[in-house]
Amino acid sequence: MAFSKEVTDQIVAKAKERGIEPAALLAVVEVESNGKAFSQVNGKDMPLILYEYHVFYRYRDLTDAQRALAVKQGLASKSWGQLPYAASQTQRYDQVRRAALINEQAAYAACSWGVGQVLGENAEWLGYASPKALAEVTMSSLAGQVEVMLRFIDKRGLKDELINHDWNGFARGYNGAGQVGVYGPKIAKAYAAHLKDVPAATGALPAAPAAFATHGGVTVRMGMKGEAVAQLQRHLRGLGYHLSVDGDFGTATKHQLIRFQVDQHLTADGIAGPLTLARFEALGGLGR
Repeated sequence: MAFSKEVTDQIVAKAKERGIEPAALLAVVEVESNGKAFSQVNGKDMPLILYEYHVFYRYRDLTDAQRALAVKQGLASKSWGQLPYAASQTQRYDQVRRAALINEQAAYAACSWGVGQVLGENAEWLGYASPKALAEVTMSSLAGQVEVMLRFIDKRGLKDELINHDWNGFARGYNGAGQVGVYGPKIAKAYAAHLKDVPAATGALPAAPAAFATHGGVTVRMGMKGEAVAQLQRHLRGLGYHLSVDGDFGTATKHQLIRFQVDQHLTADGIAGPLTLARFEALGGLGR
């Protein structure tokens, strides 16, 4: 296993506390952190970070003068990729220190923090008082790092994907549409490895579902692309649920599908399986 027993035990405890299969959470944490929970920075264990120049640049409370100074000091750029990432964690933390002298909250907002690599810019959305407050939680302990990650998973509505071992769907919501092919297989491989050492708990935690059989053999779910997704989106639009028809099943489509399922008193799992598709047919929800 990539993590020490102490680290593994803490992640397992957090998973059980939140009703998530330990091996599933371990797999995601391992892939996101590359198997490393801390880095030594000036003799102290610190969460891994990645300083994003373009995020500092766009921070909402940054003044024009602060933005210009950060650009001059090589701490901000208008677009992603204009400046190279610092090679070491020590260098990255030094970037945060220097950036904080210009605007403290922007500095913390510009970093992805901890094993979940959650961007500090998401702090208020996740319920933290400020980007610095989010960062301080990750710097407090490994449990803090995992808690921030789990808040992000909850806010994105991805807990079902974890429980159902829908790795591509999870990657679609966590890493983005363009990263499914990279992260989905990585998480699946890590899960298989962790399952050998951390068996699924019995009782409360559900097992992964078998393949769904639906109209034409297609169940439409997070992470999928193509005409089946576009058709689902047209159904939703035709029934008054607002979303784009782009053939890409992401978090917006899942949110609207769950709204439909709640309205129709169906299981609100964000998966267009047999009952949900049959309800669309019954309602004549053909798109426009």
